[in-house]
Amino acid sequence: MTPAKTPATLVFDGDCAICRAWVNYWAQLTKGRVLYRPYQDAASDFPAISPEEFAHAIRLIEGDGHVYAGAAAAYRVLSYAPSHGGWWWIYTHAPGFAPASERAYVFLARHRGLLSCASRLLWGPRLEPEGDALVRFVFLRLIGAIYAVAFASLGVQVLGLIGHAGLLPLAEYLAAVQQAWGPAAYWRLPTLFWLGSGDKVLLGATIAGCGLGLLVSLGLWVRSALAAAFVLYLSLVYAGQVFMNFQWDALLLEAGFLAIFLAAGSRIIIWLYRWLVFRFLFLSGATKLISGDPTWRDLSALDYHFWTQPLPTPLAWYAAQLPHALAACATAATLALELGLVFLIWLPRRPRAIAGIGVLLFQLLILLTGNYGFFNLLTMALCVFLFDDAGLRWLVPAPLAAAIAARAPRPGRAATAVATGLALLVVPVGLERIWQPLTQTRLPLVDAFTQALSPFMIVNPYGPFASMTTTRPEIIIEGSADGRIWREYAFPYQGGPVTRRPSWNIPHQPRLDWQLWFAAYGGAAEQNFFAPLMRALLDGTAPVRDLLGVDPFPERLPTYVRAQLYDYRFADPETHARTGQWWVRRLEGLYFPQVSLGDFSPTAQPGIPGPREPAPTPSRAP
Repeated sequence: MTPAKTPATLVFDGDCAICRAWVNYWAQLTKGRVLYRPYQDAASDFPAISPEEFAHAIRLIEGDGHVYAGAAAAYRVLSYAPSHGGWWWIYTHAPGFAPASERAYVFLARHRGLLSCASRLLWGPRLEPEGDALVRFVFLRLIGAIYAVAFASLGVQVLGLIGHAGLLPLAEYLAAVQQAWGPAAYWRLPTLFWLGSGDKVLLGATIAGCGLGLLVSLGLWVRSALAAAFVLYLSLVYAGQVFMNFQWDALLLEAGFLAIFLAAGSRIIIWLYRWLVFRFLFLSGATKLISGDPTWRDLSALDYHFWTQPLPTPLAWYAAQLPHALAACATAATLALELGLVFLIWLPRRPRAIAGIGVLLFQLLILLTGNYGFFNLLTMALCVFLFDDAGLRWLVPAPLAAAIAARAPRPGRAATAVATGLALLVVPVGLERIWQPLTQTRLPLVDAFTQALSPFMIVNPYGPFASMTTTRPEIIIEGSADGRIWREYAFPYQGGPVTRRPSWNIPHQPRLDWQLWFAAYGGAAEQNFFAPLMRALLDGTAPVRDLLGVDPFPERLPTYVRAQLYDYRFADPETHARTGQWWVRRLEGLYFPQVSLGDFSPTAQPGIPGPREPAPTPSRAP
């Protein structure tokens, strides 16, 4: 039901301070569409309603004669405010909501001091509408920058990973997929590289992606640039195969897809971003407990995390020296944030800001102790949606903030309709993404939409760090000219030499280094990139050698290569002080046998991928 076109009047108790505060708030929302009058002045104009009735509850009198009282009047007033009409729909349609609202209204009307305290606690000392113009401005600049660094990070390694001379050549991969799946391959593997997969095309895609991200950050052709960046990054995620199989790639795609609609101005998109943050964090906590991993249940996870994670930072060594009691408290705090604090996202301004600050601090601590590419930066950027313009004004000068607010788009019917349709799709599929890991079942009707949307990765399942690794196996590749004297290869960021200090590489993600970490927890035969890596070292493939940190054969190629498996641990403080070692290691055995070029078949075929459902969600351990 839409409000009447004729003027409406809200009559309230002018002697009540908290009533005046809320009326002032509603007046800012409704922008002249409703008249607000204290009953002390207006009662005589409405003789059908006694002054006692006005004193007992607010009344909204519409031009057509309809009168609403109490909670009904409050929600009906909101129907006159753009982007707030959903509350009236909930009041009139949600079972049990109306009577519960009326009982709450009666209670608070009798305890106005309590209402005043609750208002300050939830909204702050001054009630004002939540602006989102600055929120949109800041986030669009941030996601543009993250897109740019994500494309740039991939660009410097893409030829060594999936180029024609790379470890998993894209052209061969697509041919194998098409042979296995037939015409369905184009739907199940939506990538622009079906049109061309040469090295120049791959490099051009990453360069174009960087440019698109910069355009978004500069505020130029924002919507078109975001749409193109999403399509390009989705194409590269599928083209990258195992090297692009990370949760932050999925998170960037989901956040980037919503960003296409953000600039239109509908507040529905703001809430969809909050829904994304909630799902991501809640599933991160839930999967830790669902997995059955004992280290999360006995709060010992952080006793292992800092030294077993894929790419520790220099600060990780110091964090690993924390006493167990402190690490256990930090583990408990992680679970409390992801399973408890996250629910504050659905509360008003102040509690939601507390959730935002908590997540920001949590992500900052992860960023300081672990190299996760752009993952933490993206999560922190998403926290922008847990604040409103009042909470972000300190980020920009006041004149700029005022100019941003003045240029903010006013969502029309088309933008609202599109955002509503998107919500009707995204919210149920997101619920199914939560329901499935919690119950190990699927929602019957929603599951069909989930399966249909999965290839486009716009609503993804999450669950990072679901299981904690308690050891750190490390693959060390060795080369030899004679089969007797062996020299070690070193990758830029993996453990490698025990005297090498862990380094920083944020926001870059060295994807081969990451895959070597995963590979150490399984056999070489399970890793479709490992044998090609060994062959590339023997034949001196330039794009692959460019991915190395230390090449012990810079002039003459080795005759043989092999891979050893070591157990790595952080050196204790005494050993570190005495020897300068950051790591200690122990040989566990042979990972890949000694081979020469003659041991490789020239007709080896690329692996056939499995279905991309669910979307890529590697947990902490493979």
